Amino acid sequence: MSQLLKIIAFILCGIFLYFAGYAQVNADGTIDTGDKFEKAKLEYLDSAEVVAKRLEWWNDARFGMFIHWGLYAQDGCFWKGQDGRSEHMMRNLQIPIAEYEKIAAKFNPEKFDADEWAQFAKDAGMKYMVITSKHHDGFAMFNSPSNDYNIVKQTPWKRDPIKELNEACKKQGIKFGVYYSLGRDWHHPQCNSNGGRRSNVWDFPEEEKKDYSIYFKEKVKPQITELITQYKPAIIWFDTPELITKEQSSELLGLIRKLDPNCIVNQRVGNKLGDYAVREQKIPKGGEPQSWETCMTISEIWGYHKEDHAWKSADSLVHSLVDIASKGGNFLLNVGPTGEGVIRQPSVELLKEMGEWLKVNGEAVYETTSSPIGKFDWGRCTKKVENGNTTLYFSVFNWPENGELFIPGIKNEIKNSTLLATGTQVKAFATDNGIKIELPNVAANKLASVVKIQVYGIVK
Repeated sequence: MSQLLKIIAFILCGIFLYFAGYAQVNADGTIDTGDKFEKAKLEYLDSAEVVAKRLEWWNDARFGMFIHWGLYAQDGCFWKGQDGRSEHMMRNLQIPIAEYEKIAAKFNPEKFDADEWAQFAKDAGMKYMVITSKHHDGFAMFNSPSNDYNIVKQTPWKRDPIKELNEACKKQGIKFGVYYSLGRDWHHPQCNSNGGRRSNVWDFPEEEKKDYSIYFKEKVKPQITELITQYKPAIIWFDTPELITKEQSSELLGLIRKLDPNCIVNQRVGNKLGDYAVREQKIPKGGEPQSWETCMTISEIWGYHKEDHAWKSADSLVHSLVDIASKGGNFLLNVGPTGEGVIRQPSVELLKEMGEWLKVNGEAVYETTSSPIGKFDWGRCTKKVENGNTTLYFSVFNWPENGELFIPGIKNEIKNSTLLATGTQVKAFATDNGIKIELPNVAANKLASVVKIQVYGIVK
């Protein structure tokens, strides 16, 4: 081979290896662009094994607290007597930046107590917390050296709740994460969206002249760097990728991996990259092919709205948690604190009820995997496998009137069967078609009662 050909071959090899580092290489040597949903988690550098290791604690946790908190909470999503409808108040009412900034001058949540919030999460049985560090209004709820539009610089309160909550969560053994609005920022003149439908066109009407890359460079990358270096969050929870390009998503993910390779990133970093998928306000019928999470409000609206009293019931929340766990997912349950820094009492009471249920029945949720036998009209199933044997947890939502449950398809020999809440033995029989369980007349718990069945071998 001539010297020139060697040089060309060397360059081509280097180019191939460079791109191979950013994408999965197919058997035929072509580059997989990562467009397929199930391959998204392999897109940036990491192998499936590395991703699984990073997600290990997260997959075991199953339950977390989501917090939407920002300037919109000052008067419960109202502005000058007008109902802003949600945390999207600035856009819904098209409040000019000059006017919206005045809310910051009044924002003084003196009743905020980071230790109390972390205690609420702990008592609810939650294993991690994610709070809005910057929502669509562009206001940073943390001390951002790169951008003065933040809670420390613009409010009379002058405290950093992200710092305080991070420290409070550490005391409680709760993993801490931050939310960041990626493709919407109504305070930055260059942040555009699809045809201006979700960007600030009342202050900056010339949508076609906006350049997202300027916003990405000036604000996103510096603030993500600050969030990681200042607080070392376990999770960065991106929202609304909008028009971010695949190259920018990959660059951002690469920045995060460089700063902290253990930081978990959701798939809303854009372009199907990231560690896990998100489903908002809904639970998929059959789960997802990769790690996933459902985020859901505890009432109707994400941020605090003073007329929102549409609280979900404790039993529906427990049922959602178990349903999600039975499909291999996590449940991120949202609360919206007030402008004073208070998590409202109905939220606290619902979280407490869930925590009391989990104290007794948490074994059926934490560190479990998805059901091997689908769902039932009367409840859901989760499982654990240890030492080659399987434990099945049947969470019964609707207690049978005849006192019997039938689990089809399982032919494994039964080792033990009890009510998880009391340890009381229940009769379980292996039949040719499955397992028959005889239950007491009265349910062990009004929210959901768990029957624990241990069998020999692996249930497939």
